[in-house]
Amino acid sequence: MKKAILIPVYNHGKACMGVVKSIEPYCRENDVQIILVDDGNGEETKSCLSELVRTYGPLVDVVVNEKNCGKGVAFRKGIFRAQELGTTHVLQLDADGQHDASRCQFFFERAEQNQGAMICGYPEYDETAPEHRKNAHKFANMWCEIVTWQRGIVDSLCGFRIYPVDETCRFLKHGHIDSRMGFDIDILIKLIWRGVPFEFYPVRVTYPSDGVSNFRAFRDNVRISWVFTKFCCGMIIRSPMLLWRKIRGR
Repeated sequence: MKKAILIPVYNHGKACMGVVKSIEPYCRENDVQIILVDDGNGEETKSCLSELVRTYGPLVDVVVNEKNCGKGVAFRKGIFRAQELGTTHVLQLDADGQHDASRCQFFFERAEQNQGAMICGYPEYDETAPEHRKNAHKFANMWCEIVTWQRGIVDSLCGFRIYPVDETCRFLKHGHIDSRMGFDIDILIKLIWRGVPFEFYPVRVTYPSDGVSNFRAFRDNVRISWVFTKFCCGMIIRSPMLLWRKIRGR
């Protein structure tokens, strides 16, 4: 395995500096590249990213979207950059500091044991977690199991997730993914439809350290609902394949 940690960054410059500082010892010791995607940030966040490059040198690689395009587009750009660097597995990590970065080592260890799989996190909440976020996760998980015909999808919204790079890039070269907050659900379901296996493990989650959230409750919940509407249609089209896979699995 050749590993990288991919962090899409939008308006979380200071928090991202703390995230990179926390993972730097592990990354340097284990030859893990850090890829930051500047998703059309303002000068303050750009300055923070430049400071990270100055501080950590070639350990940190920055790719840039000239304007804000959303998490899905930032991920796409970052994982293709990872493929250019010869990376086999990418751990996506949020820039706002909400994920327990100390879990990186465990997740990469699990990826080494099952290199064709997505290794997915599910949140262990603390007292900072808003109740509506918890309910949104429960709703999304239920629908993911329905449209994939798969049990065991513990969480579909948590961004702490390892992807096998080549298989993911093969899909992204021709497949469409949601560009914004529907991204984590979208790519999870479509890779499961392609037959990519998955595992889930806990990761501690706190809400965000800098007080900035890019989640907009009305807009993004509507977007996620539309994503599931499309998936219900896709499930009907794919039902013979899903049924055959279910029978073969048994």
